[in-house]
Amino acid sequence: MANGLGRFEGQVVLITGASSGIGAGLAREFAREGAHVVLLARRVERIEKLAAELTAGGRRSVAVAGDVTQDGDLERAVDVARKEFGRLDAAIANAGMLTTGRFDSLTLSDYRKQIETNTFGALRTAFAALPTLRETRGRLVFIGSLLGLVSVPACTPYCMSKFALSGLADGLSHELAAEGVSVTHVLFGYVDTEIYDHSPLPRKPGRWLSLTAEQAAPRVVSAIHRRVRRYVLPFPTRMAILADRLFPGVIYAIIGRVYRRRGPIA
Repeated sequence: MANGLGRFEGQVVLITGASSGIGAGLAREFAREGAHVVLLARRVERIEKLAAELTAGGRRSVAVAGDVTQDGDLERAVDVARKEFGRLDAAIANAGMLTTGRFDSLTLSDYRKQIETNTFGALRTAFAALPTLRETRGRLVFIGSLLGLVSVPACTPYCMSKFALSGLADGLSHELAAEGVSVTHVLFGYVDTEIYDHSPLPRKPGRWLSLTAEQAAPRVVSAIHRRVRRYVLPFPTRMAILADRLFPGVIYAIIGRVYRRRGPIA
């Protein structure tokens, strides 16, 4: 899988939520770029299979059973990285879930579970990885969403969790700059992954906002290598964010019209 010297040759990358979708795509791309990968997820059989695939391709990979909502699991994954490879150069807070529905159909538990996974899972990753990333002047990465800057109806738990990442990433990028640790916040429009299998979006975005995990992974790895602070993809997503900044009332009206035209949202 890895031929010649890649941009992450010999480095070690920890990825949460690595069992499918964006996480698995990033794992394969980092391996192509020469990295050893530590895979953390709850679905052990999947990450063990992926770890074997990457190791057979020439980049040793390790699977760690873990849950980003559980205290201590991220610290254990970092310990595995140090014991197996002696270092950690990048930590990717990718694990996430999606909760959809109108506010009056949801419960406080729905919101708590969403934020515990998407927001506190990212915080646990940062707290666990930063001591080692300081040693290597490494990279901390948060996988976010357009819905972390532009909120839509029937997705408020998810939007809340991703809005929080925007504040975390921007603040940490300032705090850690003097220590040589970069923070990259990746904001996707829509990536077609398993996250939508059980909680489909009220309205699926058009192709102009869509990517597959395989399409997204090389672009994201390149941005991480370049230590880009905020990376938005695909390009129309950038235009949507710019339009919301310049014409917030117009974008609000458009979103409202789209959802009213669709009818009641379950």
